[in-house]
This record gives sequence, structure tokens and C-alpha cells, in this order.
Amino acid sequence: MTVEVISLGCRLNLSESEDLRRMLGAERDLVVINSCAVTSEAVRQTRQAIRRARKANPAARLLVTGCAAEVERAALGAMPEVDGLIANTAKLDPRSWNVAPAPASTLSQHTRAFIAVQNGCDHACTFCVIPQGRGPSRSVPVADVLRDTARQLDSGAQEVVLTGVDLTSWGHDLPGAPGLGVLVAALLDAFPALPRLRLSSLDGVGIDAQLFELLAGEPRVMPHVHLSLQHGHDLILKRMKRRHSRADAVELVARLKDRRPDIAIGADLIAGFPTEDDAAHAANLSIIAQLGVVHGHVFPYSPRPGTPAARMPQLDPATIRARAADLRAAVAVQRSAWLARLIAQPQQVLAERDGTGHAENFARVRLAPHITAGTIVTVIPDRITEGLLA
Repeated sequence: MTVEVISLGCRLNLSESEDLRRMLGAERDLVVINSCAVTSEAVRQTRQAIRRARKANPAARLLVTGCAAEVERAALGAMPEVDGLIANTAKLDPRSWNVAPAPASTLSQHTRAFIAVQNGCDHACTFCVIPQGRGPSRSVPVADVLRDTARQLDSGAQEVVLTGVDLTSWGHDLPGAPGLGVLVAALLDAFPALPRLRLSSLDGVGIDAQLFELLAGEPRVMPHVHLSLQHGHDLILKRMKRRHSRADAVELVARLKDRRPDIAIGADLIAGFPTEDDAAHAANLSIIAQLGVVHGHVFPYSPRPGTPAARMPQLDPATIRARAADLRAAVAVQRSAWLARLIAQPQQVLAERDGTGHAENFARVRLAPHITAGTIVTVIPDRITEGLLA
């Protein structure tokens, strides 16, 4: 076998896994687990992936990197299936793997290109271990992002997705401390033929004025904003040490929808945070409808080692699971109504290789078999099938 990279977790990990595949492409009999530690479930899935990979590849070298390789270093290193750990902050350095740098022309063919422009985090949310796993915030300079984007577009990508651990902190450590809007504007100016630019999860309070204008009025920036919201109750947000209030999120979404009525709102939400009572859970549920959240990522709270929230009074697991189910059901109601409103409305869809594609608003659309991956086609949906427009 050649190298196999198994990616878990966030879009940043997906982007980094593509870089690892290019960098390690000439290696033989190597399996890399690019792990996640954002929740205890993510760590469990990392362990499962390690065991499955070892069973499928008994003679291969099996190396683990990613956030779990930092946060759960001793436990993962003790697994008999694991041959070694690679530091998360060094995983894209060829020297960590004892390989030569890959040729710049070695690119995988994808319709959507995930480009990591920022890593690490300087904040201290009480539930989060990601700063432990990825270190302080670091920005990729504009010139490097433009170079990476040019390579991806040359390889056929029709959509660029900017990713990062704390994407809106991009630029804070660069000369002049530019905002993320500067980078987005530079990409649009440098590549006038780029059809679609999308942003991964955003911290609403970090959206600078220039970025807001681009989200609200630039047609090549996709009408899809995914907010790192986490909760809808002010006291819980304070205990999470988030930097926004419920009113901040409501005001931001109202301004975006006023300028761009078709914009689709996504959100990360945590169910069952310590001390969350019935009123706080009700507020968490109600913000889904108030914002019109149609792309929801719901995380049942799980205590992470060494975090302040792990020392707070915990809810019982059954309550956490039930509240997570409530949140998912509330998102499903919003999403179903939203998809119904899109029927008979023309959608510009980027075709992918599995027979589906994503519209500009990130609605998933089932496509006719003859559609070539990587093309952008107009689809007028007439039904909803298994949660997809068709």
C-alpha cells in the first residue's frame, strides 16, 4: 500500500490531511491518523480509527497526529496499535516525517479546495482544549494564501473554502494587524475568475467591517455564514467565556439578512453545558428559530481534561443527550421549511463526485447522473428527497 491519511474532525484537519497526502505521497506502507479532540466522542472515534486502521493494515507503520495526539498524548501513545506520535504543530513540516518536500505540482483533484489560512487560538473558552492541541493563533501571510489558491485553481478547483481554528483572528499577528476582510478582498482581486469563495466557521464578534461588506454584498462570496455561536443564553455564554452575547448574534444576523435576504445561517451549538438549567436550554432552543439556523452542528457537552468547565457542576449524560436531540430537532424544523422555500427556485450547484453538489447557500442537491464533477450547473429543484433538494 501507499500512504493512507485518515482525517477526523474539522475542515482545517481536512485541509491539512490533503497537504499530508501530497507531502507523504511517495511513502510506502504508512497510515496516518489526523486526529480530533474537540469532544470525548471525537477522542473515542480517534481510538476506533486507530484500531480499524491497524486491523486493515497490520504490517504498516501507523502514526498519529492532530489535536488528540497532543491532548491525549500519553493515552494514545500507549495504544499497542500506534507506532509513533507526530506533534500537531509540526505535522506539515517534512522534517517531522523524515521526507523530502513534495513537488509543488503534486495536487489532488478536488472541486472544492480547503485552504488553511490560520491555526491555533488565543482565546480561553472554558470548554475547549483546542489551544492545548494547536497552540497560539498564527496567520498565513497573504502572499502564501494567494500562492496556494493559484495552485488549487490550476488543478481545477471551482470553489475555495478558507479554514482556520479561529478564522476571524486571521491577521492579528501580521504587520499592521489586518482583518480577515483584507485577505478575502485580496483573493477576489487576485483571481477575478474564481467563481466561489466560502468561509468556514466564524466568530461573529471578529467579523470586521470590510468582511461584513463582502459577506453582505459580494456575489462571489457565498451566501452562507456559519457562526461559532455555542449557546443562546447570556449567562451560559459568560460561563463559557465567549466574547459575544445573544443580542450580538441576533443583531449580526439581522444586519446580514437585511442586506442579503437569501443568506443561509449555520451555527455550532453546545447542549448540556455545566449549570445549564431548563431556562437556559429553552433560550438555546429559541435562538435557532430567531436566527433561522438551517445548518446546525450540535455538540453534546463533554468535559475535556484540564478545562475550567470540567470543574463546574455537571449535568447527567441522559439530560445532555436529550437536550442535544431537542436542538437537532429544532434545527431540522428550520431546515425543512427552508428547503421547501427553495423548491422551484433556481440554484447554482457545484457538482461533486458522489452525484450531489452544493448550492451557493450550501444546500445539498441531488444531481442527474450525467453531470460532470467540477462543473457549476443551474438546477431548479422540484422536490426534497432524503433531506436533499432534487
